[in-house]
Amino acid sequence: MSEWWRTASIYQIYIRSFQDGDGDGIGDLTGARSRLSYLEQLGVEAVWFTPWYPSPMDDGGYDVADFRDIEPTFGTLAEAEALISEAHARGIRVIIDIVPNHCSDVHRWFLAARDAGPGSPERSRFWFRPGRGPDGSEPPNNWQSRFGGPAWTRVTEPDGTPGEWYLHLYSPRQPDLNWDNEEVRAEFADILRFWFDRGVDGLRIDVADGLVKDPALPDVTDPDGPLPYSDQEGLHEIYREWRRIADGYPGERALVGEMWLGDLGRTVRYLRPDELHSAFNFDYLVCPWDADRFRRVIDDTIASHGSVGAPPTWVLSNHDVTRPVTRYGRAGDTGFDFADRLHGTPVDLRLGTRRARAAALLTMALPGAMYLYQGEELGLWEVEDIPDQLRQDPVFERTGHADPGRDGCRVPLPWAGTAAPFGFSPETAHKEPWLPQPLVWAAHTVEAQLAEPGSTLELYRRALRIRAGLPGGTPRWLDTPTGVLAFARDPGFACVVNLSGAAAPMPPHESVSLSSAPLDGDRLPPDTAAWLRTH
Repeated sequence: MSEWWRTASIYQIYIRSFQDGDGDGIGDLTGARSRLSYLEQLGVEAVWFTPWYPSPMDDGGYDVADFRDIEPTFGTLAEAEALISEAHARGIRVIIDIVPNHCSDVHRWFLAARDAGPGSPERSRFWFRPGRGPDGSEPPNNWQSRFGGPAWTRVTEPDGTPGEWYLHLYSPRQPDLNWDNEEVRAEFADILRFWFDRGVDGLRIDVADGLVKDPALPDVTDPDGPLPYSDQEGLHEIYREWRRIADGYPGERALVGEMWLGDLGRTVRYLRPDELHSAFNFDYLVCPWDADRFRRVIDDTIASHGSVGAPPTWVLSNHDVTRPVTRYGRAGDTGFDFADRLHGTPVDLRLGTRRARAAALLTMALPGAMYLYQGEELGLWEVEDIPDQLRQDPVFERTGHADPGRDGCRVPLPWAGTAAPFGFSPETAHKEPWLPQPLVWAAHTVEAQLAEPGSTLELYRRALRIRAGLPGGTPRWLDTPTGVLAFARDPGFACVVNLSGAAAPMPPHESVSLSSAPLDGDRLPPDTAAWLRTH
């Protein structure tokens, strides 16, 4: 068995912003198919597509109207099948998003539930409850939406009267499904088979920790304690069933969980041999630019995952978080926190770029699987000056504009040329890109970076090629000055990263394979990483 998911380099495609093939300003499957050669040359072994299903796009496609079809703006089911086949022909596996916690409010099930009335079988697929108070005008409990505001919305009953409330941990247009309902479980088992039958190699499970709720729906009394809608024991039974389905297909189909849990020990319980194959390592993603913190996260990750025989994963960014160049370019706290994105605080892009390049080499030197988010390989930064009227993330409106949302990391990629749309759309395009691209990205296009020795794109391409042949050993920490990380992977490889403010000596080595910035003789400058051949 290849168990490719243990070591793969996986590229995340946010499809709306990857490549527009038909000129409507929105990325699509035609565009993605046209860029498979780019991904092959980049050196990734798999791609993960964010949701490509029919959707009103209230939440960028995570509000799914039909789990067995393709959003017409993106293309057709036949095109998706062709893309999977064409990717496989290039040696690239395909992972797609599955969104089991909720669906769209225009999904056929929710439309039926809304119209069926209280106590109906249709409503039992969701979390419909009477309101509190003498007239039922208060939400059933105090749960808050992760997008801001209450997690409950009241419906008008078929007879026109104010009625029950339904749960939505995200947008009101994303009603939560009730996983205590056998129809829901059977439906998603069939959805898994539908896509495995079409050749997808893996599923990234959105909100993997949130499907099961405490049926008593108790109030949250301690927001920092265990939550009644996260990490519930009933989840394990669901994922064991999903694992049996995945294992019934040839070719090592993988299940990857998205779980923002505060304890790695809780996360790895889902990675036991009969549950999920892997999960995103968000402790690593949010880690600030600090050597001791990185070392602690790396040690904890390897130890916790090893306890259940699961591979560690490493990720610096995705479609939900501030891009690394911006995070690392800020003074003070350089980590990430949903509660405070630090939007608008000063950013030193030169410093952020230097650190992001070093972080990339650190990430790619670690054993396990690694994910990179489109544009990361171009050194793109968070676009923070999007005009308010163009923002589309529901977080922006739900928080009364207090949180700018996630649009800044979702701006369409720059491919070529010196002016927008920078090759994102064809020359015959009849609409501008769905989010505006900064004019200064002209120097950061794929075309420009391919022509520039030492560009971030060249760094990623060289690193991914070397990474594919790295030894599989567990990292062995080397003695270093304060603020410097160095580890060996035997035989013959070492990685050193200087997170301090002064140049530092490098460990003994025969030669340098790659560095994120020019070296100072045999010394490693600040905010720089190097890969070494040790014998």
